[in-house]
Amino acid sequence: MAIFVKEKNFYKSFFSMALTISLGNIIVYAVNLADNIMIGGYSELSLSAVAVVNQIQFLLQMVALGASNGLGVLTSQYWGTRQTRPIRRVFAVALLIALILTLLIFFAVLFAPGQVLTLLTDQAAVVKEAKLYLKIVCFSYIPFTVTQLMVSLMRSVEQTRIGFVVSLVALFTNVVLNYGLIYGKLGMPEMGIRGAATATLISRIAELVVISIYVFIIDKRIKLKISDLFKVQKSYIKDYFHVGFPLVLSAGSWGIAMAVQGAILGHLGSETVLSANSIASTIFQVMSVVAYAGGNASGVIIGKTIGENRIDAVKQYTKTLQALFIIIGVASSALLFVCKDLFISFFRVEAETQVLARTFINILCVTLIGTAYEATVLGGIVSAGGETDFVFKNDLIFMWGIVLPLSLLSAFVFKLPPPVTFACLKSDQVLKCAVAAVKVNRYKWIKNVTR
Repeated sequence: MAIFVKEKNFYKSFFSMALTISLGNIIVYAVNLADNIMIGGYSELSLSAVAVVNQIQFLLQMVALGASNGLGVLTSQYWGTRQTRPIRRVFAVALLIALILTLLIFFAVLFAPGQVLTLLTDQAAVVKEAKLYLKIVCFSYIPFTVTQLMVSLMRSVEQTRIGFVVSLVALFTNVVLNYGLIYGKLGMPEMGIRGAATATLISRIAELVVISIYVFIIDKRIKLKISDLFKVQKSYIKDYFHVGFPLVLSAGSWGIAMAVQGAILGHLGSETVLSANSIASTIFQVMSVVAYAGGNASGVIIGKTIGENRIDAVKQYTKTLQALFIIIGVASSALLFVCKDLFISFFRVEAETQVLARTFINILCVTLIGTAYEATVLGGIVSAGGETDFVFKNDLIFMWGIVLPLSLLSAFVFKLPPPVTFACLKSDQVLKCAVAAVKVNRYKWIKNVTR
């Protein structure tokens, strides 16, 4: 079997979706980058505070991502059969589950912000500053989750451009309001970190308005109505819990693990480590968008092809996609290594913070190649085939059984330097490649999960 397929439509579909999703994600992360740059220019203490709160935001993103991925597995296969009614029913279930989990996070940070933040860092000054930000930004959690589910719904039926438009709206709104509300420009009051939170809240509401207009009024593929959101049927709840919910658990577990990782770095006793981690992570997110977009595009293609019952094509596409993932990973890693100094120079932080951020990014240059392969193979291809429980169990074993215990030993028992602990925290991205390669090339994950 040749590695690369000779179907122009396959490459056209893959690269079209991957490019559009990448551009949308780049803009999303550019918003985060602009947030960090602007708030970092205002105060390094504020930058550390936002970095801590963003660990909660990351957990929320993982919940929304898991719910979206679970939605995508079912809806992309139904799209292959051209059934739209089941797609609307699955969406109602996914949205309900995502909202329940989002509300749990929202109420926790609304009524106990200090207790939650203290779990993430022992720096009293950082906690005090972070509370100002969290008390406002937590109201953006529900609009954010609904928006992500709707964008995922459109993506699963090969409508990716609306996600790009939504991201553009967020970028424009957030950057303008950040500039005005953080520094007191454009006739707006100077609010500092509270201004950054307010800008984020307003931009999330603007996103929701735009995607809602498109989904409920403009879109002609799914023809979703508001009444469909309340049509939650038991049969589709069962389907979603069987196929989609393991991805919710996997993403949720990952989000909690990332918060624990942030807490480990946050308890190393230095604002420098927090700021350097924030800078490195933000830049890494921007540079890894093509890899993750490739995973999203492959999930739609594989799911749709399984729904069409073209199993031989699924196997051939799987070979080609693996090769593409490796190429994307190497290219992204090289670009990150070459551009790291340029990106770091955007941040107005102390020289010590810049040096540590540079070291963290060098480590991420290595792990990015692994991320581009294993995350897209497992989260894109294998998940789209319906074997989502394997992805959950695999993440659970590597993160909670290997990475976190190893990192805790590094940080608090052996008291190794922060870069060593950071490398331990990211080691699973390389270790999981072997498992991904064996799993995906056995093809036992190919399952039709439609009714």
